[in-house]
Amino acid sequence: MTAMPPFDALIAFESTLRHGSVTAAAHDLRRTQSAVSHRLRRLEDFMGTALLVRTGSGVEPTAAGRVLAQGLAELLNGLGGLRARCRAVTAPATLRVGIGAALADHWLVGRLPRFVARGTGTAIELIVAGSDAQAQAQSQAVDVQVLWRPGADARVMSTQRLLFQETVFPVCHPDLLPAGGPLQDPTELVRLPLLHKGSVADGTLGTEWSWPAWFARLGIGAMPVESLRFANIGTAVGAALQGGGVVLARSLLVHDALADGRLCRVLPERWDMPSSKVHLVRWPAALIGDPRVNDFVTWLMAEAAHSTRVQVSAREPSARSQF
Repeated sequence: MTAMPPFDALIAFESTLRHGSVTAAAHDLRRTQSAVSHRLRRLEDFMGTALLVRTGSGVEPTAAGRVLAQGLAELLNGLGGLRARCRAVTAPATLRVGIGAALADHWLVGRLPRFVARGTGTAIELIVAGSDAQAQAQSQAVDVQVLWRPGADARVMSTQRLLFQETVFPVCHPDLLPAGGPLQDPTELVRLPLLHKGSVADGTLGTEWSWPAWFARLGIGAMPVESLRFANIGTAVGAALQGGGVVLARSLLVHDALADGRLCRVLPERWDMPSSKVHLVRWPAALIGDPRVNDFVTWLMAEAAHSTRVQVSAREPSARSQF
C-alpha cells in the first residue's frame, strides 16, 4: 500500500499557506505555534524536500510546495464534493452567512430578496458582526463568511474567492454641494463639515481614510477643526445620508445611495484612492462542493460585479462555477 502523508500535517500546511503565517495558522487551528511547526517539519520529512520558505512578511511555498498546494486543493475539492453528496439528502436548507454590519446594512440586505426569489429552496440566516474581532470569533459558527481583509490575503483558494477591491472617495448629501454634484475646485472642500472614521490612534487604517492625507493630495493647507468621529464606517455613512457632512466611503457601501441620489460624489472620480483592504468570501473546507455554498457564492460574486461593473467587468462570472 502506498504510504500516506500525515493528514494533520497537510491541514497545517494548507492553513499556513492560506494565512501566509505559521502564527496565524496556529490561531486558526487552535494549536500552539510549536505544534504547527512540528507538523510542517513532519510533512517535509515525508515529502523529502522543503515545502515552505520564510520571508520578511511570513512564509511562501517553494516550487515543491506549490505542487503540493495544487494537489491538495484538488484533493480537498474532491473530499468536499463527496461530503456534499452524502449530506445532500439531510443537510439543512438554511445557509448561515457572516458579514460585517456596514456591508450588510448598506449593500447586501437590499439584495437578499432577489436571491430567495430565485426559488432554489435555500434560506439565508444573516449573522452580522459589528467588528473584525467579532467576525473572527463568529467564523466557526457560519457556513459562508464575507470578510474585509488586507489585500495580501486576496488569494484564490479552494475555500476563498476575491469578492471585490473597492475604491475610497468622499461623498455627502446633495444639499451640501452648491450644484448638487462634484466640486470643480477641490479646495472648496475646506468649507464643508467633515466626518471621520475610526479612532485617532488606530494604526490599522490606510492612508485612504486620512483626511489630512486627502488635503495634502488636494493641495489644501489648512485642516478644519475636527467635529464628528465615528467608530465604524457604517455609522459614518449613515450620518452623511442625514446631511451631517462629508465622509470618506468605500465604493460598494455607497453604490446604491449614489445610484438613487441620496448621496453624491464630492470630487471627480480621478481623485479616487484604492482601498488597502479587499472583500473576500470564505467557507470552511468541510463545505467545499456544497451546492448551497456554490449557489450563494456564485450569486454574491455576480451581484458585486453588477454593482461595480465599470471597475470589475473583467471578473463578472459568465457561468456557474464550482468551488
